[in-house]
Amino acid sequence: MEIRVLFIYQSSTKIMLSKVATNDGHAENSAYFDGWKAFESDPYCPAKNPRGVIQLGLAENKLCFDLVQEWVVENPSASICTPQGSQDLMEVAIFQDYHGLPHFRRAVAKFMERVRGDRVTFDPDRIVMSGGATGAHETLAFCLANPGDAFLVPTPYYPGFDRDLKWRTGAQLYPVMCESSNGFMLTRASLESAYAKAEEQGIRVKGLLINNPSNPLGTFLDRDTLRDVVSFINDKNIHLICDEIYAGTVFTEPDEYVSIPEIIEEYIGPINLDLIHIVYSLSKDLGFPGFRVGIIYSYNDRVVNNARKMSSFGLVSTQTQHLVASMLSDEVFVERLLRASSERLRRRHNAFTSGLEQVGISTLKSNAGLFFLMDLRGLLKEPTFEAELEMWRVIIKDVKLNVSNGGSFHCSEPGWFRVCFANMDDETMAVALKRIREFVNQIMMRNGGVNNSETSPPKKKCRGTAERSLIEYIQQRIKKRPLPSPMQFERLLKLNTE
Repeated sequence: MEIRVLFIYQSSTKIMLSKVATNDGHAENSAYFDGWKAFESDPYCPAKNPRGVIQLGLAENKLCFDLVQEWVVENPSASICTPQGSQDLMEVAIFQDYHGLPHFRRAVAKFMERVRGDRVTFDPDRIVMSGGATGAHETLAFCLANPGDAFLVPTPYYPGFDRDLKWRTGAQLYPVMCESSNGFMLTRASLESAYAKAEEQGIRVKGLLINNPSNPLGTFLDRDTLRDVVSFINDKNIHLICDEIYAGTVFTEPDEYVSIPEIIEEYIGPINLDLIHIVYSLSKDLGFPGFRVGIIYSYNDRVVNNARKMSSFGLVSTQTQHLVASMLSDEVFVERLLRASSERLRRRHNAFTSGLEQVGISTLKSNAGLFFLMDLRGLLKEPTFEAELEMWRVIIKDVKLNVSNGGSFHCSEPGWFRVCFANMDDETMAVALKRIREFVNQIMMRNGGVNNSETSPPKKKCRGTAERSLIEYIQQRIKKRPLPSPMQFERLLKLNTE
């Protein structure tokens, strides 16, 4: 009888919950989030759990926290939770409307300009607060689309977009297929093709969502591509949401990065500014995801007004606003932080990708972000997403690395894996590289040193097994570049046979 009553109670509870709350729109049922769960249940610790899972699936920026902590210690009055800052307690703690503290909006606008090389200007009155970029995207989706309407989005794209823009709004995301043959570049032809297919399927396209710099590619769109993007949305009369949360993570020749406001200012011909909206946050450039500081910047007055009303469901606390405003108003600190961040990201990226190259693993050339795409296509048993998932499970379970498979990013072809590199120290990176090296060597030994792809060269019987395997592997994975020098070859051979 007790079991029956419990069953009835649980069933009734489930029935009473809403469809929105109980559907799978949060997108947690994917390999991307399963990797996080694997890490959380068995986290790597060099002292307490040296065989635990190393987190390579979380795009966090921890490389400059020493500078941030130093600033906080040297500026105790920035926080209302210190004796030096407590005099501002009442002003900050009492009720504030959802416009945000004026000095916070001014400081954020100035920081956004500085991140973009002071080549653009932002109006503080157009800044709308939100609980992180997640809330900003959902708010824009609510403002711009009705249930069933779609946003075009180039692939591969951040899996969280499926949650942020779709789950509670009822909007759709329609893929714009991009290929590795041109580095997953976005083209006008691919945009036109996706738009036409959506229309053929009776789907109303309300906008285009781009991530610049891109997660997971670690690349940014050039000026000509952005001009095509603006021209496309202008011609189709659809909205553009430009997610620029990685704008401050460019680490090679940052002056080449182009923000969408630059394109607007130099655009030749009529342009409907009401169609253009920017999402930003402090989660990546400053490494403050826990502060939940998200920003909507729209050129559309009605969107600004309506988004500001909706922001009341996800405001940034005034305590956080006060601290952030004080920090970002320190121009000397901001300049030092951005310069150090760019250099440290560059060094870490180069160290990690060079370590992979030593075992013949290539990566998509990237110059921004907190991650890169690792190319394991030639190591798959077969060129399918099923084989990719099988390899991903081995990497999680046996190699104990949480890397994210390309399929979870809606990648157009299997075998690409995103690797995050800025959320760990140098020692942890060395352990991760060692595990990857051992994993690659195991596959090479199992396959006789040859990839399973159809383009693998035939075995050469004139050489020893280890030398033959390494040469064939290098030829296949480094795409027929010249073989290494004798000294480099001996080093690679040692790595391959250890």
